Amino acid sequence: MAIQVYNTLTRRKEAFETVKPGKVGMYVCGPTVYKPSHLGHAVGPIIFDTIKRYLQYRGYEVKWVVNVTDVDDKLIVEAARQKTTVFELAERVTADYLENMKRLNVTGIDVMPRASECIKEIIEMTQTLIDKGAAYAVDGDVYFDISQDQDYGKLSNRKPEEQASGTREGLIAGGKRNPGDFALWKASKEDEPEEVKFDSPWGKGRPGWHIECSAMSSKFLGQPFDIHGGGMDLIFPHHENEIAQSETACGCTFAKYWMHNGLTRINTKKISKSDAEMQDVLKRLTLSTLLKEFSPELIRFFVLQTHYRRPIDFSDAAMEASRKALSTFYRFFERIERITGRSVYDLPAEAVAGPAGAAAEAFLKHVAAYRQRFEEAMDDDFNTAGAIATLFELVTEANRFADEHQVETDKIGRQNEAKAFEAAGLAVMKMGRLLGLFHQKPPKAEQTLGGDLTGRLIELLIDVRNKARKAKQFEIADHVRNELAKMGVKLEDRPDGTIWRME
Repeated sequence: MAIQVYNTLTRRKEAFETVKPGKVGMYVCGPTVYKPSHLGHAVGPIIFDTIKRYLQYRGYEVKWVVNVTDVDDKLIVEAARQKTTVFELAERVTADYLENMKRLNVTGIDVMPRASECIKEIIEMTQTLIDKGAAYAVDGDVYFDISQDQDYGKLSNRKPEEQASGTREGLIAGGKRNPGDFALWKASKEDEPEEVKFDSPWGKGRPGWHIECSAMSSKFLGQPFDIHGGGMDLIFPHHENEIAQSETACGCTFAKYWMHNGLTRINTKKISKSDAEMQDVLKRLTLSTLLKEFSPELIRFFVLQTHYRRPIDFSDAAMEASRKALSTFYRFFERIERITGRSVYDLPAEAVAGPAGAAAEAFLKHVAAYRQRFEEAMDDDFNTAGAIATLFELVTEANRFADEHQVETDKIGRQNEAKAFEAAGLAVMKMGRLLGLFHQKPPKAEQTLGGDLTGRLIELLIDVRNKARKAKQFEIADHVRNELAKMGVKLEDRPDGTIWRME
C-alpha cells in the first residue's frame, strides 16, 4: 500500500505524495545549544533518521535538514553565567550533541545550518514581510502582524485572540499592534555581547527564534517542501509562527506534511531544560551520561518501541524491559552463529541462497510474509512499534522452526533447514537495519548487562563453576548457578562450553 502519514495540519492520515516525484525535502527543528542535550533531544533525531531510512528503502531521494539555534536569549544568559562567549558555548554544546547523535546511529542528517550563518536570509525574509505590510519596525524591533494572516492558528487550532500568552519572546508592552504579534528581529541591548549584535536595516540586533527556522528551511529546501517535523511542544507558538511568516513571505504553502513526535516524560512529567524541578533528573538524563549507563542501541530501541506520536515514558523499569526485549534478538543471532558457524552481522546483503526441501521452502514463505507485514506497519505512519512487534513474531517462529526440525542438534542432517533459519536471521537483520538497529555486533557484556566489567565477572564465576564441576565439587558449582539465577543470569551448558544471558 502507499505510505500514509498523519498530518498535524489536517489532523488525519494522508497518502504520502511528494512535491517533486521521487524526492523528499525534510526539515526537523534541532537543538538550542546552551546546555547539554538530554534524552528528549534524541527522540526526534532517532525517529526522523528512521523515517529517512525507510523512505530511502522505498526508493525516495531524501534531503534532511536539521538546524542549530546558536543565537538565542538562553545562550546569552548561559554564556554569561559560564563566563565564556556565546559562540564558544554553542560550539562546545553542538560538538557534544553531534557526538551523541553519531553514537545513536543518527547518520542521515544532510545539512545542519546554524542560525548565525543565515543572518542574510533572515534579514531578507524579514524585509519581504515589511514590504508586504505583514511586519512593522518599532525602535529597532520588527514584529509580525498576525492580523495580516487570515489563516493564523490553523496548525494549533487556536484563535488569534488566544495568542497573547505562551510566546517564547514574551509580551513586550510597548510598540505591538496586537498582543500576539511576535518578534522577527530584536534590537540589541547595551549589556549584550557584541558577537550577537548583527547589522540590519533596523539597527544592530539579532533574529527572533521563529524566523530562524523559516529562513533556514527555505534556504536549503525551498518552498514548499514535504515534511516539517519536531516535538509536539513546538506546535505552538513555534511552528504556528513559522507557517504564518513563511507563507506570507512566499505566497505559497510552506510545508506539506507536519509531523510531531510525542514528548519524553519521567514520572509522567515532560522533560524540560528550563524546569528547575527537573535539574537533578536532567543530570542523569543528559545523553553523555545515559550513554555511559546504557548502550546506544538500547536507547534507540527503547525510543522506537513506542509509536512516534505517543509520549515516551522513561524509567529504569522501562529501560530494563527494553534491554530484555533487545536481548531476544541478540540470543537469536547467537543461535544462528552456533548453528551455522557464521555471524549474521557478517552475512552479505543479498538473501541466503540454497535452502531446499518442503519444510525449508514453506518456512521461507512465512519469512516473506513477515517482511510484508513489517512494510505494512512502516507504511502506516511509520509505525516502528508495529514493525518491531513483527520482528519479535518472526524470531519466535524461527526459533520454533529450529526446535521442531532439530536444527541445532543435527547440523549435518538438517542443512537445508539451517540455511532457512539463517535466511530468517538475515531478514530480521535487514529489517532491523531499516530502523537503525543491528549495524554492529555488540560485545558480549553489552548484549546482556551493558557493562564490560560485569560481563568479565560473570565469565570469571562461570570459570570457577566449571573448575568446581571438574573437581566434582558439585555443591559449589550448583551454588554459583543458583546465585547467578537469582540475579537474573541464566547459564546454558553446551557441548562447546557454557553461555550466559540475562532473563
